[in-house]
Amino acid sequence: MCGIVGYIGPYQASDFLVEGLRRLEYRGYDSSGVVTIDDGEFTVTKSTGRVDDLVEKLKAHPARGSIGLGHTRWATHGPATEVNAHPHIGGDNVVALVHNGVIENFRELKQQLAERGYYCKSATDTEVVAQLVASEIDARCTAPNGAASNAAFSAADRYSALVDAVQAALSQLRGTYGLAMVFRDWPDVIIVARLGSPLVIGVGDDEHFVASDGSPLVGHTDRIVYLADHELAVVTTHSIRVIHRDEGDVRHKVNRLDIDTTQVELGGFPHYMLKEIFEQPETVTAAIRGRLNRDEATAVFGGLNLTAQQLRSIDRVVLTACGTSWHSALVGEYMIESFARIPVEVEYASELRYRNPPMSPHTVLFAITQSGETIDTLAALREMKRKGHPTLAICNVVGSTIAREADGGIYLHAGPEVGVASTKAYTSQCVVMALLALYFGRMRDLSFDAGLRIIDELAALPKYVEESLECNNETRRIAAKYAACNNFLYLGRQFNFPTALEGALKLKEISYIHAEGYPAAEMKHGPIALVDKHTPSVFIVPQGGVYSKVIANMEEIKARGGPVIAVVDKDDSQAVELADEVIHIPTVPEFLQPIVAAIPLQLLAYHAATFRGCDVDKPRNLAKSVTVE
Repeated sequence: MCGIVGYIGPYQASDFLVEGLRRLEYRGYDSSGVVTIDDGEFTVTKSTGRVDDLVEKLKAHPARGSIGLGHTRWATHGPATEVNAHPHIGGDNVVALVHNGVIENFRELKQQLAERGYYCKSATDTEVVAQLVASEIDARCTAPNGAASNAAFSAADRYSALVDAVQAALSQLRGTYGLAMVFRDWPDVIIVARLGSPLVIGVGDDEHFVASDGSPLVGHTDRIVYLADHELAVVTTHSIRVIHRDEGDVRHKVNRLDIDTTQVELGGFPHYMLKEIFEQPETVTAAIRGRLNRDEATAVFGGLNLTAQQLRSIDRVVLTACGTSWHSALVGEYMIESFARIPVEVEYASELRYRNPPMSPHTVLFAITQSGETIDTLAALREMKRKGHPTLAICNVVGSTIAREADGGIYLHAGPEVGVASTKAYTSQCVVMALLALYFGRMRDLSFDAGLRIIDELAALPKYVEESLECNNETRRIAAKYAACNNFLYLGRQFNFPTALEGALKLKEISYIHAEGYPAAEMKHGPIALVDKHTPSVFIVPQGGVYSKVIANMEEIKARGGPVIAVVDKDDSQAVELADEVIHIPTVPEFLQPIVAAIPLQLLAYHAATFRGCDVDKPRNLAKSVTVE
């Protein structure tokens, strides 16, 4: 969702703001804007479209000043227009403000403000916040003659009154927000506040940075402060003061930002998505590293924070997630039930947060998320935690909200994922699922020898992933042939049913081709009606227990004139004879097939999107991290 950046220090703010907005483009947006303060005046520049359009405006009319904010907006209230773009101004140029989130009571606040003479020009909920903050500043911080800087206020009193005004405004908001604001009469301070939408503060040498996540800070600082819900921070060139709504001033912790510039640069690839697809041998290695114990034939996790007795008493596992992470959860269900014989339920987080399903006292929840900020997953975790169940996170972002609020967890160590369509995070999630299945299996009835065999296969997995990438040229050729088709079917069974879902999602996300994923046997219960010569069917059909069944399903598609693209083992002969197009993957055990089979499907979607002229890294209407409901 919306991206926020801010700067205060000795240098021109606009340089960092523009660079930061470019690094936040992956979050999804349809307009952008910046505000700076120079000689006591706001300079506001906004544009619809891409950040490049904003840059052209800034070239013609530079925004000068050493303090400022930037924003990329993903439209919720009101269309993508310059009037609705952030930043928004409150009152008589009292405050400039940017926002990520949704203010649920903005309509009633808007009416109340109008009755007091504060009117909104845009259709957004955010401008209501700006006007509300301005009204509180006018009420609390203005001397009798109307001058906010009047000598009647000491410097300390003025800043105290400003903080009180902002807090008074925040107390009236219902909903979620990550807010950053600058003030005409306090040109040496940025105030940021958070409830449900992520914000971080970068600590520099006599300068500070603000951002929605750590990526804009890379190359500027490796020190970062994570703001928590109900916290407000007063940021100056030389200081950070953090205030909690209920606890008052709190001591903030400065963490290390463990990202380097190579992880947020293209490195010679035309798109981040392709770069991240080809990083998967390394990210799979990182997910496994240090987590295999041959002496005990099991997996090792350092952060679960549950005793062995608690873990052995678990009689039900709930996996909750959204989107691609939900597909990795389905893979995990097959793995854990197969190895550990524990009942597993996979829940859409957006549904679980509003349901009240019966849960045994020994149920554990795993929240699976790349960003650690997905609002539905966070809400589901909080609901389960409120009911007394252990909550664990499988997450890629250190310091994220879900990582901090869960009782324990497992990091993916996949590095920043910039492409909106998840690739390397998905395969890393599947790897962690396999490790968890081994871990729980060895706690129950999985034998030592079986555990060792699983360890050997996991240790070889990076090599298998490397081999899977060799299909790049073949998938590109196939994509060129079928890129003009407007419908695809993706079909697989058992471990590869989630793979079919994930392959279809990738194609939809970035090429805008309609695609459906199904268990192959379910094809006869409806989807086969879609089959014609213009609707390719992608079969995930490596060797396994239901191989012959899937071959029979493939025969049925061929009998009705449908083109067949088959993802098969490298030594397959039967499927090769039936299929119109074949993509080979290495032969691996069934539990690893979803990982190696996902890679050609990622490449197929990528190349189809490029042939259709789509914006691969920034697909329309999508955001990398969904932080508002």
